[in-house]
Amino acid sequence: MSEGSQESALDKLLAYAEGYADFSMRNLGRVPPSLLAISPKGSFHFIPSNLKNVRAKDTFANTARLICLAYGVTAAVIVLEAWMKTAKPGETLDATEPPSEAFDRPEVVVITGEAIGQQKQKLLPIIRTDAGGFFGFGEHTGPKFDNYKGRFAQIIPPKKPTSEDQELAKTMLAAMGITEEALQNKPEW
Repeated sequence: MSEGSQESALDKLLAYAEGYADFSMRNLGRVPPSLLAISPKGSFHFIPSNLKNVRAKDTFANTARLICLAYGVTAAVIVLEAWMKTAKPGETLDATEPPSEAFDRPEVVVITGEAIGQQKQKLLPIIRTDAGGFFGFGEHTGPKFDNYKGRFAQIIPPKKPTSEDQELAKTMLAAMGITEEALQNKPEW
């Protein structure tokens, strides 16, 4: 796949993820954490059972990496609900306070996308009604994010995996009960 078609696939996947987030918020009131991915074998969708603690978050990120490795994923997006914390103009960000405990934290949906040699991120501020229901998404007016790090970043292998690496990753996924059929059991985008 050429770089131009990868960018097109990533942009398409990011747009799909935004629609997925909107649909989920309107129908479920939340966005299930998800990996959306495109590979030569088709598209994949993986939702972990939970993200209740650090171990579950690490497991989701590592499972996403295994999926990308096993199926030669060329574009991937992770969609998560999160609390966000930013520094006020002229102030330094207090990294000692978790965003979930910050008084003025906004609630957002974070969409992080990758293709070989590319990273894109979109923040969708959640707007709620007075009763707490979902009203819609606002526009993120803060800085543009084009480079990010952390447990949910760099999930696509930096180079094309060998067939042996792919088979090993598929075996590990199968041991976890994650099959290709289950990952592809959703409508194509």
